[in-house]
Amino acid sequence: MKAPHAQRPVVQRIRVKYAKRGRLRFTSHRDFSRALERAVRRSRIPIAYSSGFTPHPRISYAGASPTGVASEAEYLEMALQDRVDLAEVLIQLDQALPIGLDVIEIVEATTSEFAATLEASEWHFSISAPASIADQVPGAIATFLAADEVMVERMSKNGLRRFDVRSAVLSLSEQAPSEVPEVTDGNSTTMGERALRSAILEAVIRHGSPSVRPDDLLAALR
Repeated sequence: MKAPHAQRPVVQRIRVKYAKRGRLRFTSHRDFSRALERAVRRSRIPIAYSSGFTPHPRISYAGASPTGVASEAEYLEMALQDRVDLAEVLIQLDQALPIGLDVIEIVEATTSEFAATLEASEWHFSISAPASIADQVPGAIATFLAADEVMVERMSKNGLRRFDVRSAVLSLSEQAPSEVPEVTDGNSTTMGERALRSAILEAVIRHGSPSVRPDDLLAALR
């Protein structure tokens, strides 16, 4: 059997901060990975490859957002075979990626524990509901924050899983609510008629296992 091809050593690691905006928020993690690898090839970034019979680009991801969620701060790390100018790579990579997958910042990695450096994520998500339900949000937040433990259930590939959400939430607050007209049967009603109450929740959620997602937090507030 033919021996696997030996790969050149890694001489530099870079960490990339990027955003998913607009329609590109519906890009799955797998599709994003493919788009990134194409952009790396087009930019001629000297990416390092894994050893073995099927080498893969040495790219690590941390804290990828769920499909359908826009983001302003996601991170990945690349291992390189040659040293590069970070400013040039930022421009080249950003231009090679589709509009909506935007490179924000690139720095050189100085530590080996990439994922461990990301301790928590800040989430902003909106809810819209009739006023009678939306008025209960402040009380639900207060009850949640006062609890020592709030259990929720989520279906996983191994079946139904039950876990605590409260311990992962470092902070939770609501922005000032606003009223938006409800659209019914294709016609917009006036502000005073059947208005929905809309609010933005802000949460800082600690990374851990199992990973607590915004939908888990919403389930815990019900």
